[in-house]
Amino acid sequence: MNLKDIVFSNIYKNLPSFGLDISDFSIKIAQLKKKNKGFELKSSNRFSLPEGIIQEGEIKNEKKLVELLRKAIAETRGEKIKTKYAVCSLPEQHAFVKVIKFPKMGANEIREAIKWEAEANIPFSLDEVYFSWQIISSQEKSNHTDVLINAVPRKLVDKYLEVLRAAGIEPVVFEIESTAIIRSLLKEGLATKPVLIIDLGFNRTSFVIFSENGMCFTNSTSAVSNKQMLEDIAQKLNIDFKKAQSLKFKIGLDASDEDKEIFNALLPSLAKLSEKIKKCISFHKEYGEKDSGCLGVGEIILCGGGANLKGLAEYLSARIKIPVSLGNPWINILPDKRGKLDLKKIPAISYDESLAYATVLGLALRGADFVN
Repeated sequence: MNLKDIVFSNIYKNLPSFGLDISDFSIKIAQLKKKNKGFELKSSNRFSLPEGIIQEGEIKNEKKLVELLRKAIAETRGEKIKTKYAVCSLPEQHAFVKVIKFPKMGANEIREAIKWEAEANIPFSLDEVYFSWQIISSQEKSNHTDVLINAVPRKLVDKYLEVLRAAGIEPVVFEIESTAIIRSLLKEGLATKPVLIIDLGFNRTSFVIFSENGMCFTNSTSAVSNKQMLEDIAQKLNIDFKKAQSLKFKIGLDASDEDKEIFNALLPSLAKLSEKIKKCISFHKEYGEKDSGCLGVGEIILCGGGANLKGLAEYLSARIKIPVSLGNPWINILPDKRGKLDLKKIPAISYDESLAYATVLGLALRGADFVN
């Protein structure tokens, strides 16, 4: 088996696979099976990782991670995981994603030219990365073809593969987090207008712009995170971390006189987040100006554990002047005729909790599709 084949594309068919999302502070697992026109959640788990095992997406303690991966799989809620095959995430901060414009040409011509363009655009030697590409735009009226390039350092991927196999897990595909999130939150993976997806994670926040047929921008920063917000609340109110979590969820951005201390404590993080959003939108606007068929960002979707900050969507919508909403990680799993979410149908994971499961549910969706 060629490792390059499993980094971005699947070489397995008819194999039941589960989604596996590994981050600095947690292991998340989800397995789906097809049911009627949607899917059913068979198994799930969210397993905390002690600090230091993974740092900034890099594995630092292989032996301990192998042990905890085995434990996380053994302790899943619902049915036991009975397959060794998994669709696995790769850390966003180590991925290189770029849209390259080619003169109008066919897929075969692009295939011949892509190596040279990749070498010119990827800030690594090609023998140091695994990379893939896909055509995301080729409008008839346009004089160019847009191609999305993904690249991830070989050393990083090889280390994840080594650890996973030591834990008895066989990856059928690796995906960067943003690809899985798009599959999870966008109905049938499509959008009628450019969408900015913001994943507010525990120790970093990722920004993804999905336009037309594919992802055209991704960025990740540790300057804004759920952890930072909680630390700001804890420090401002002189309370412990656990109490800060409770207040963030229950009170959030309620700026009434009684609770304005929480709002004020979060203002520095909210200012950073708002500024980063504006920069992402400005980037897309500048990119779009080169293509008259490209519209500006028309919607913002929030996910991740930090998205459950009460009032955050409303605050950002008023600040950015663009509609902001919480994501629906079940939209392609439990769809009804209106594409709405029926909270009564969700097993094991509550809606609020599922905001932190967007990546792994996207991975699980791809895993379920491996079975005909």
